[in-house]
Formats: sequence, structure tokens, C-alpha cells
Amino acid sequence: MATTNSAAYPLQVAREQVGTRELWEVALGFGSILAVLWLPTREQLIAGPVVLLAPLAMVLWRREWSGLGVGVRGMGASLWILPAAVALAVGGVELARAAGTYHPLYQADLAHAGGYVAWTVYQQFLLQDFFMPRLTRLLTSDAAIGIAALLFAVAHLPNLPLAAATLVWGVVSCALFRRYRSLYVLGLAQGLLGLCFAVCVPDAMHHHMRVGLGYWRYHETQ
Repeated sequence: MATTNSAAYPLQVAREQVGTRELWEVALGFGSILAVLWLPTREQLIAGPVVLLAPLAMVLWRREWSGLGVGVRGMGASLWILPAAVALAVGGVELARAAGTYHPLYQADLAHAGGYVAWTVYQQFLLQDFFMPRLTRLLTSDAAIGIAALLFAVAHLPNLPLAAATLVWGVVSCALFRRYRSLYVLGLAQGLLGLCFAVCVPDAMHHHMRVGLGYWRYHETQ
């Protein structure tokens, strides 16, 4: 007569429930962000803060303290990323000058640039502290990196140059975070590289780094 391990059954059910919850959180979180990106400006300003802060509230509510990368642990070992990003940015600017595509930054003031860098730090929080842990509990670590990077790129559509750049950076940043757990360094590096991208790639291609509905409304402001 066949026997079953009754003790293993509740564990299997619990794992399936956790997997379902993680899948729903990823789908709902990404779907909400994507929906906001395609809203008109007025509605985006209303719904955006709620949708973007919901993942932070969820991480805090579930007490996912470990591995957030918000402390100083691992920062020292990861600091090499910043000069590497600076070197890439300088090299990109020189190549753009030689190619004739270099141009001034749109709204070139400290508040605009600083706000953009703060936004890239929060983008890294969303990518590394909300999506990656949930995807890692659903998939292998390498597969989770690939899917997270793909979601990151899709969120930047229909801006094809920016989507391609964020696909590459998504893979690199997730791999670096897995090793160093340093959120701020990666956020600052993304900010530097993003500003470089903004001035090296013609505005006609990336539409002032806009995504979603704003990408198509670029010509209304010209």
C-alpha cells in the first residue's frame, strides 16, 4: 500500500501560497506602475505618489529589513562602482562630442539634476528591494535577474533607446546588488549614467528621457 508524507503536505501548501502571493505582488506592483506611466499628467500626479510609495509601505509592513542595502555595510567594497560610472560617463561624453550628438541637459539646473538622481535611487529600491526578492523566491537567482531587468526595460517603453539601456543596466545593477548590497551607490551610479545618456543621445530619440504617455507628448512641448 502506498503511503504519503502527511507532514510534507502542509509545507507544500505553504510554499504554494507564498509563491502565489509573491506572483500577485509582482504583477500588481508592476501593473500599477505601468498604468501610472501611461496616465495623462494631471492624473499621473495624483496617482503616482500612491502607486510608487505602496511598494515601500509593503516592504516595511512585511518587515523585510535584511538585505535592503540601505546601511553602510558593503558600501566600502562597492565604492569602485562610482568612479567606474564617472569614467563611463566621461568616455560617453567624449564620444558624443566626436560624433556631434552632445547637447546641453534639458533643464540644466541643480534641482532638476538632483531630483533625477534621487529618483534613480528610488528606482533601485523598487528594483532591488521590492521586485528582486519576490522574483528570487519564485525563480532561480539568475532567472530573477533576467526577469527583473526585463520588467525594468518594459517600464521605459516606448522609449526604445532608454529601454535598451535600462535592460543592460538592470542586469548589471542586479548582479552588483546581489554581491554588494549597496543601494545608494547603485542609485548614484544610475543617476550619473542617466545624465550622461541624456546629453549624449539626441533629444529627438529619447524625448527628454520620457516614458509612457509622456514620450508621445514630447512634440507638444517643442
